[in-house]
This record gives sequence, C-alpha cells and structure tokens, in this order.
Amino acid sequence: MLRTLAVENYRSLRRLVLALGRLTVVTGANGTGKSSLYRALRLLADSARGGAVAALAREGGLPSTLWAGPEHVGRGVREGRHPVQGTTRTGPVALRLGFAGDEFGYAVDLGLPQPSQSAFQLDPEIKRECVWTGPVLRPATLLTDRGGGSVRIRQPDGSWSVSPHQLRPYESMLSELADPVRAPDLLTLRERIRSWRFYDHVRTDAQAPARGSQVGTRTPVLAHDGADLAAALETIRETGDAEALDKAVDQAFPGSTVYAEIRGGRFELMFRQHGLLRPLAAAELSDGTLRYLLWVAALLTPRPPELLVLNEPETSLHPDLLRPLADLVAAASAHTQLVVVTHSRPLVAALDGTGAAPETVELVKEYGQTRVEGQGMLDEPPWQWPKR
Repeated sequence: MLRTLAVENYRSLRRLVLALGRLTVVTGANGTGKSSLYRALRLLADSARGGAVAALAREGGLPSTLWAGPEHVGRGVREGRHPVQGTTRTGPVALRLGFAGDEFGYAVDLGLPQPSQSAFQLDPEIKRECVWTGPVLRPATLLTDRGGGSVRIRQPDGSWSVSPHQLRPYESMLSELADPVRAPDLLTLRERIRSWRFYDHVRTDAQAPARGSQVGTRTPVLAHDGADLAAALETIRETGDAEALDKAVDQAFPGSTVYAEIRGGRFELMFRQHGLLRPLAAAELSDGTLRYLLWVAALLTPRPPELLVLNEPETSLHPDLLRPLADLVAAASAHTQLVVVTHSRPLVAALDGTGAAPETVELVKEYGQTRVEGQGMLDEPPWQWPKR
C-alpha cells in the first residue's frame, strides 16, 4: 500500500507531501489543486510505461506545467506588506514526483533539456531517478539509482553494479531496465505501478460507446472510457461477485436489475426497472443512471488493482445515489487502495458514514500554492528527495 505521495513544482503543487490511507478522500473548493494532484498521480503511473515525458509535452512542455509562482514567498508577502514578485533563482528548475509504500519507494526528478539542435525542446529530461525499500529514502535503503544516463543497481551482497545500458534523457529506468535477473525489484515495482487504474473520463453522452452494442469478451477490467460496460458487468456476474452486483443495483434503484442481452456475440446493456413493462436499453438511460452502473463495474472488478483512483465520481449523480456509491467504494477498499478526488461534501459525508474510516484530505490554496488544510511542516510524513 502507498503511504506517502510527494509532489514538488507541478502546477499549484509547489511542495505537497501527503499521507495516504487504505481509502483517501481528497476534497476542496474549485481551483485548490485537486485536479493537479490527480494528474500528478497519473504522471507517476505514466513513468512505468515510459510515457511521463510525452504526457508533460502534451500539457505544453515542462515550462507550462511548472509552479508559476516565486521560488520563495517571504514573510513580508505573507503578512501583506510587500507584493508578490520574482526573485533570482537559487535552485535548479525541477519537477519532482514520488511515493513511498510498505515495500518500495520511487522518485523522479525532471528538469529542462540541455541546449541542443534537437527539435524536441519541450521534452523534459530525467535528471535523477531512484528506487528504495521502506518509507524513507536513505543511502542504506537505496536499491536502484539513476543519475543522467547511468544506472547503479545494488546487488544481493550489498555491492553496486553499473548497468551497461546507457539511458537517454527521456527514458525512464522503470520502462527500460526492468530485468528479472539484474534488477528484480525494479521489475516488481514497474508491474505494480502498471496495475494502477484511473477513471475520470467515463463517457455518458448520447454517443457514448457504453450506450451501444459491443462485441463481448471476458472483461475483468472496465475500459477507461467505459466502452465495454455490458461485457464487464456480465464478467462480474459469471466470475466475480454476482450477489454484490445485484445488491448495488437494487440499493440504488429498488427492484431493478441489469443484464447483458447477447445477439450474435454482441453485448448490449439492458436495465429492467420495477414498474415498467419492458427493459430499457443503455441508449435510453439517463446520464446519472449510466454513470452509476459504470462505477459498479469499476468497483466490483474481479481483478482488483494495487491502486484505484476516481476523479469526481459524483458527476451527474442524483444525491440519492451518493450513499450507494459510498458503500461501493467502502467495500472495494477492502481489496484495493482507493483515492477518491471530489468536491462533493455530501459524498464525503456519505463515505464517512460507511465505517471504512477514510483519510480525508482537504486542499486549500494560499498565494497560489496548494497545501493541506491544518497540516504544518511537522505534520507531514517524512520525505527526502534525491539530490542531483
């Protein structure tokens, strides 16, 4: 389980070190940095797939994603005696992302590219990358250490060997050097990160793929856009917890059931509601009803991930559906670690009432910088960034 998430210089996240629980609820007003925190987690997951640099480039490159405020906010600014103004930079330009868990920790430091003739000047370079064991980075816990293009790997006897493979500045060692013989810890960590799942763009519009029929195959993992919803629900019914599926639907829509109608191998979602003479096809469902069924499929997955992150799952849901959704989230947290990003106070209250004891983190913004409400420097989990 992840215990600590750390982000530095990513958008409004000037410096954020956050404790994570089995179920963590991140809330706050609009514009306080919830989406930035969600995207930072996605960037960490992209590192294991070799896509972090490309993901940053799609956001406009490193200059567009870096903290836009001054390097230091002085006392006079905080007390309102002086305006916010730029100062001479003393440290390197760096966007840092990292986490620590029960077994492994990981951190990556991205910086500006060296001047060159390359056309890819928006691609940041990986300046430092480390994997360690335990909750805090220390020299004795370091397992794999990358500086520039060179990678050191700790051997079972405690000595270090240098990988013969020189990494390019845009390549992560998670995607390029995961070797079951030379670096088994790196391989294990990579596969764990690759199991993380993110849901924020499940589609419920009139043209959403989930509203039509799709060729059905066994689907233990719902697609990121929910296109294979009918097959995912049928997979839960055949190989997962069919009783929990029926209970989740009945709790939200009393007397209702959901099933897949199969014609020539194509699956179409059907919803039978109490009081109606015929079932409703997915194309006839409201956005809120369809979205709730998408969360049912995601949270009752027969193949729980290491980490499941939901971004504003309350969107389009009627307030009466928030308690059934909270119960689904609480039940899923028994099998997987969850992070729920939401601005809905009723959903936060519903999650508090489930007995799952969520860790609630409220983000606020001060001088453009995101911080955790009520958390001082001494309240943060211990964290140490690798030095360049």
